[in-house]
Amino acid sequence: MRDWANWALDTAAARGATYADVRVLDARYRNLSTKNGTVGNVEESESLGLGIRVIAEGSWGFASSDQLTRDKIEQTAARAVAIARASARVKKADVVLAPEEKIEAVWRTPVEKDPFAVPMDEMMQLLLEADKELRGAAGVTLAETSMSFTRLEQFFASTLGSAIQQVKVYSGAGMVATSFADNEIQKRSYPNSFGGQHASAGYELVEGLRLVENARRVGEEAVALHKAAKCPQGRRTLILDSSQLGLQIHESIGHPIELDRVLGTEANFAGMSFLTLDQLGKLQYGSEIVNAVADARLEHGPGLGTFGYDDEGVPAQCIDIIKDGRFLGYLSSRETAREVGLNRSGGTMRAESWHHIPLIRMTNVSLLPGTWKLDDLIADTDDGLYLETNRSWSIDDRRYHFQFGTEIAWEIKGGKKTRMIKNPSYSGITTEFWNSCDAICDRRHWTLWGTPNCGKGQPMQTMGTGHGAAPARFRNVQVGVAYAD
Repeated sequence: MRDWANWALDTAAARGATYADVRVLDARYRNLSTKNGTVGNVEESESLGLGIRVIAEGSWGFASSDQLTRDKIEQTAARAVAIARASARVKKADVVLAPEEKIEAVWRTPVEKDPFAVPMDEMMQLLLEADKELRGAAGVTLAETSMSFTRLEQFFASTLGSAIQQVKVYSGAGMVATSFADNEIQKRSYPNSFGGQHASAGYELVEGLRLVENARRVGEEAVALHKAAKCPQGRRTLILDSSQLGLQIHESIGHPIELDRVLGTEANFAGMSFLTLDQLGKLQYGSEIVNAVADARLEHGPGLGTFGYDDEGVPAQCIDIIKDGRFLGYLSSRETAREVGLNRSGGTMRAESWHHIPLIRMTNVSLLPGTWKLDDLIADTDDGLYLETNRSWSIDDRRYHFQFGTEIAWEIKGGKKTRMIKNPSYSGITTEFWNSCDAICDRRHWTLWGTPNCGKGQPMQTMGTGHGAAPARFRNVQVGVAYAD
C-alpha cells in the first residue's frame, strides 16, 4: 500500500500539485438476514482501490482507480491534477488549508472477536433462532433479522509526509416484528430500528445483544399495539428513550453543525443550516443542562464515528458543540476551518470508500449524561408520555422544523408508566425543543447508538455515525397521531 501511495504522490507533485493526499482502502463486507424463517440474504464482498486528492492552481481535483499497477496509479494521479487545473478556470478563490502536522501512526479498532473469523453458519443459526422466537408471538405477520460486518484496512499518505495505517471494524445486528391486522401495520424493533445497534466492535457486540432472549417480547409488543390507545393530541411532557433521542440529536444537532452545509456547498443535495456563522457563541441552542460534543476519540466509546485519524490525516478530537445550552462549535475540514478562521480542522472528513471524495461527516455527536435515574424521572413526571424507538422522521432543509414518530409509547400518570400508546408523534422547532429539556438521565442509562445509514453528497455516500444519549425529559411539546386509521 505504501508503494502505491508514493507512486501517486510523486506523480501529482511532478505534474504541479501543491498538495496531494492518497487513501488506499481494502474493504471487506459481510451481510446476513432472515425473513419468516428462511434465509433472506448471505453475502460477502471485497473492494480494493485508491483515491487521490490534489490541489493544483488553487483548486481541488480527485480521481480513483481499482487498477493498482504503477502505470494505472500514475495515470490516476495525473488525471486528478488535470481535473484540478480544469476546475481552476471557474474558481472563486484559491483553496487554502488549515495547517496540520506530519503524522506517522498505526491505529486499530479494539476487537475481542473478529467477526470474519466466525463461521457464517453460526451467525445464521443465531438469526434463525431469533426469527423463530419472533414468530412465536401469535399475530406476528413478518419476522426479520439481520447482521452486518465491515472491515476497512486503510493507508493514508500525503505530501506533508504523513503515513497513517488504520484498521476499522464495524459490527451490527437487529430484528423487527411486524403485525398486520384490521388494515393497520404495527412493528417493534430491537435493539433499535433501521438495522438495530451498530458499533466499532467485533462479534462480541452481537453476542451481547441477546437477540433470541428478547425476540418473544418484541413480537408480543408489536401485536399488542393493535389494541393500544391512540396517542392523545395537544401539548404534553415527553420523556424520550435514548435511541429516539439519538436520532433527534442526529437530525437536529448533527446535520446543522456540518460546516459545509453552513457555507452552502452541501445545499444542492440536502439543504443548508439555520446555524449561520453569526450565531456561533451566541445562540442559546438549549437549556442550561444541554451539553453536546462531537467526539471521535476511542475514550468516548466504540461508536461508528470513532477512529484514530480522519481522511485528511487529522487526529480524532473532542469538539464542544453545545455547552451549558450555548452553541459553540461546528464540524469542520482543513479547508472550511480556514474559511471561518479556525486554527485547525476538527478532524471530521470521511469518505465511504476509495472511489469517493472525503466530506464533512458526523463523528460521535452525543448529548452528555445528566444526573437523573430513569425511575426517579418517571416518578417526577405527573402527566406525560414515554416514547421509544424511532419509526419515522421529517425535518426541513435547514434542520429547524421537525416531526418524528416512534413505534411505541407509554402514558405516564401520577409518576407511573401506565397504558401502551400506539402511533405517537411529536413535532417542534429545534431550538425551542432543546430549550424545553429540563432533565437528563445519568451515565448508567447512556448508550452510544450507531446510525449506519446516513446519506450525504452527490454522488451520495452512506456513512456510519454515533450518537450517545440517555433518556431525557422535554416540557410542553406538541404530540399527536402519526398514522391515522
